[in-house]
Amino acid sequence: MTQYIRAYLVGGGIGSLAAAAFMIRDGGMQGENITIFESLPQLGGSLDGAGNPQDGYSMRGGRMLTTDNYECTWDLFKTIPSLSDPSKTVFDEILAFNSRMKAHSKARLVDRNRAIVDVSSMGFSMTDRIELLKLTEAREEKLGTSVITDWLSPEFFTTNFWFMWQTTFAFQPWHSAVEFRRYLHRFMKEFSRIETLAGVKRTVYNQYDSLVLPLVHWLREKNVRFQTDTTVTDFEFDADAAKLTVVGIMLKQAGEAKRVAVGENDLVIFQNGSMTDASSIGSMTRVPTPLTKADSGGWSLWEKLADGRPEFGDPSVFNSSIPESCWASFTVTLKDTAFFEQMEAFSGNKAGTGGLVTFRDSNWLMSVVLAYQPHFANQPDDVQVFWGYALHPDRIGDFVAKPMSACSGEDILRELCGHLNFDFDKTFAAANCIPCRMPYITSMFMPRALSDRPLPVPKTSGNLALVSQFVEVPEDVVFTVEYSVRAAQMAVYELLDIQREVPPIRRHDKSIKVNIDAVIKAFK
Repeated sequence: MTQYIRAYLVGGGIGSLAAAAFMIRDGGMQGENITIFESLPQLGGSLDGAGNPQDGYSMRGGRMLTTDNYECTWDLFKTIPSLSDPSKTVFDEILAFNSRMKAHSKARLVDRNRAIVDVSSMGFSMTDRIELLKLTEAREEKLGTSVITDWLSPEFFTTNFWFMWQTTFAFQPWHSAVEFRRYLHRFMKEFSRIETLAGVKRTVYNQYDSLVLPLVHWLREKNVRFQTDTTVTDFEFDADAAKLTVVGIMLKQAGEAKRVAVGENDLVIFQNGSMTDASSIGSMTRVPTPLTKADSGGWSLWEKLADGRPEFGDPSVFNSSIPESCWASFTVTLKDTAFFEQMEAFSGNKAGTGGLVTFRDSNWLMSVVLAYQPHFANQPDDVQVFWGYALHPDRIGDFVAKPMSACSGEDILRELCGHLNFDFDKTFAAANCIPCRMPYITSMFMPRALSDRPLPVPKTSGNLALVSQFVEVPEDVVFTVEYSVRAAQMAVYELLDIQREVPPIRRHDKSIKVNIDAVIKAFK
């Protein structure tokens, strides 16, 4: 029966792509009956990666992966063939790569004297330990809309642990205490090895090339229909239906307004909200343009849907304070090996074996990471690429007298050289740094009530599901690939009544050994 159902997916990010795959693999749907609408010319959403050696490469970010978690992600990619070797799955490829390139950071934090910080101790006082335990053990109902600083004293935010945990996951002190608690539980196994990032797994290339492209290739082979440069502007609902039922999709394609009819048995899946909405990039000489949701329209469809329908969440909770959700990243393309050689000598890590190197005392709270090369599938052997980001782009730099948000790529590289005491002209003579401003990048961490995020399939919905970082998935953590994939699997299984269990979350926080390891680490 499911082969005759049509499905329309709004948004071309990993959530929609995963949903399409689950519909075909587990729901028996025919690919030609699935259509994905994407407003941008490229699929993949926030898992992006683009460019070339001449104009420079660019990616807005990278996602932390771990084989100890990410149950739904690996369930999916264990069945998607690798592009480089179709006899292997993407999961097999990633596993084999990480068996060769083991992560063990030797320079996680660097101080203002350009010295590598000893992070064998988390730096906790007894007060820090007690307060952290209270937060970890508090029920989400009690935490409510409180923020991290409501539970932890100012001294906590000067500890080695906070700087490492904060920059690994991009938390700010004013973010949701609920989300912080969820991370402490979900990644408790990483708590005891946060200083080395030994639990982190990396893809062979950036995640667009390594995850998105193989998945899109598989979907194309299944005849899934992709309509890029297509913006969905509104949904039309059946006024007489007992539950909220979409009967029409309004969209703009090549400047022309169109309506797509949704049949009685058809399904609609919507990616509500985007953490990379209103992103903008600059260049070596140009500052990224400061955009807002008014410039992109990326939030407007969810705002229309949620208006008067509280079961579909409250987008204003997440998109109303850019200063609290904005940070900036940068991607650097190099035509020589000067920076990598100096950085490898300084950190003690070959590219691909370390993790984020965070300049703890920098005003911008800047971090950089050297991935294994090549980092792009089309990257020549004589080109190297690295990525960095800063959590405080609104603050004046230590070596460049302006905020990062007002800096070009050259300014950012000069600031980086200052923190490392590298000679700019010798190090970046042939560099191309592309900065990126992301006003909503951690908007899903904003303090929120349980009702502010809709369920993947709201109880009042007839044929409409939502998959994104802004739906409610109990006990899982946002700002991960896993969250979008899990939401997609949950939505598809419920809509199609698939009698297969969604892979359960592994409760490492219930493991006696993991808890003992965490306690030992907390008292070092």
